[in-house]
Amino acid sequence: MAGTIKKLTDKNFGFIAREEGGDDLLFHANNLDGVDFAALQEGDKVEFEIIDTPRGQAADKVKKA
Repeated sequence: MAGTIKKLTDKNFGFIAREEGGDDLLFHANNLDGVDFAALQEGDKVEFEIIDTPRGQAADKVKKA
């Protein structure tokens, strides 16, 4: 899947806007793949997988596109 970093928080969480539309996806620094959270910026293009969590869908294996 592809998307854009919409928002980053100071608690190592962020939100991704999906390229194909739909609800934004939450991700945590632990869900990154080969990139440091500090290296991400709002507006960065990313690739990711969607996982189901007890709180709904989230992004996993997030990496820069």
